[in-house]
Amino acid sequence: MLYHFFEFLEKNYELPGTGLFRFLTFRAGLAIILSLIISMIFGSKIIRFLKKKQIGESVRDLGLDGQKEKEGTPTMGGIIIVLGILVPCLLLSDLTNIYIQLLLMVTVFMALIGFADDYIKVFKKNKGGLSGKLKVVGQVIVGLIIGLVMLGSDQVLVRVSMDTAIENNYEIIRAVEKSPNLLNETVEMAYVKTTLTNVPFFKGNSLDYKALVSFLGDNASRVVGIVFVLIVIFIVTAVSNAANLTDGIDGLAAGVSAIIASILGIFAYVSGHNIFAEYLNILYLPFSGELVIFSACFIGACLGFLWYNAYPAKVFMGDTGSLAIGGIIAALAIVLRKELLIPLLCGIFLIENLSVMIQVAWFKYTKKKYGTGRRVFLMAPLHHHYQKMGMHESKIATRFWIVGVLLAVITVITLKIR
Repeated sequence: MLYHFFEFLEKNYELPGTGLFRFLTFRAGLAIILSLIISMIFGSKIIRFLKKKQIGESVRDLGLDGQKEKEGTPTMGGIIIVLGILVPCLLLSDLTNIYIQLLLMVTVFMALIGFADDYIKVFKKNKGGLSGKLKVVGQVIVGLIIGLVMLGSDQVLVRVSMDTAIENNYEIIRAVEKSPNLLNETVEMAYVKTTLTNVPFFKGNSLDYKALVSFLGDNASRVVGIVFVLIVIFIVTAVSNAANLTDGIDGLAAGVSAIIASILGIFAYVSGHNIFAEYLNILYLPFSGELVIFSACFIGACLGFLWYNAYPAKVFMGDTGSLAIGGIIAALAIVLRKELLIPLLCGIFLIENLSVMIQVAWFKYTKKKYGTGRRVFLMAPLHHHYQKMGMHESKIATRFWIVGVLLAVITVITLKIR
């Protein structure tokens, strides 16, 4: 809203200083500050309200140190994160941008799914919460919307050479003037609708999902859209559930998410910047630079929430927050065409998810074979394994953050590996 207001002032009155709002870096910095302030100021008020309404966490006795002390700690604190994202984003971003609209939808929709789950647990006293099937249905709807918008919107485009567009039969939305590439050769360019994505270690640093169905010959172009949407649905579901599993000790999910959001913000900046995208040989995505603002709001919201969620936590995010941050991370990676980097960038989420899958699978297998179930880890997810080993949860969270930073740096490095 402020973005459009200052844009109006600049165009019609040319007031000094109004042009600052054209710069992504200025608005991104402002977004982080505003998001932090909102999260920290309103966070304390929300926590007091949750305490007053006795909206507290019901803790199962898993035999973990300090676990019972958490009984009654306010939950549903993900509202703080959602508020810290939505308010600055609505004020500082270009609301006509399709990427911003899409991410706002994902934030609200995923938060509502999580809120419904928390509401059933807290107010209906049903520890199972929202049924797993209904959660998956909600996640599938979100993934379906993202996939269809990316395939159908004339604003979701990728710039390729005209020769590439013609050779691969891409739908050309518009051609642009000839542009010199890094070898100073003049190449005619086009903006196209495509299922291209960036992937490290591949020649050209890109992959078209059409290659997955190339065996269908001429029918590949018709089927690739379905394959792409299914992949998007899988990613949204997997990442949101993995974030939910990671939210098991104080500060872990919020800290890891802030690190991931920082890298996605960098990706948004270089992907939406003509020169940087060409230099890094990644896909140039017009209009995607605006996601820098959303990423900044996301970073600020996570850090602001971490102020209250760091050990000893004064509030838990609940599914309202964990499902929302997982959905946001998945959506950002997908629309920036960096979804194949998720296993590396979101390595903490991945290992947490895998630890549960390995534990369950091995327990069932050994129970069937030997009559008694055996375990790989002392407890899953992985952070509980370390708790069982006697490690304090603040140390576990800090070490996971450090690993998250390491994975983030490696993810950035992959931009130049091909």
